[in-house]
Amino acid sequence: MATGRGGKRVGAGRPKGSRSAATKKQQATISDLAKQHANSAIEALVMIATSGESEAARVSAANAILDRGYGKPQQSHEHTSPDGSMSPRPAIDASKLSDAALAELDAAMSNNDEAE
Repeated sequence: MATGRGGKRVGAGRPKGSRSAATKKQQATISDLAKQHANSAIEALVMIATSGESEAARVSAANAILDRGYGKPQQSHEHTSPDGSMSPRPAIDASKLSDAALAELDAAMSNNDEAE
């Protein structure tokens, strides 16, 4: 006799990919500890940059501490076309152009080739 109770329910439980409360608390603790050592990490990077030989392990450790404390720097990407807009150039159906329009377009293309 099925009562319709129990079992898997749609939308129940923690969403896929999200972290549990314990993981969030542990991450906050690690971040706080890393921030306490950020000054010495920067000092180590400065010392290596000015008078270091091959101290790759120390640089990696210093970067790791800074990454955990403050996050990795974001990269920016330019998403505009040469004319400054976000839209692609419109396609031209040359079969529908008049002879005068074709000559004008050809002249404009020749001027662009000479400019480059």
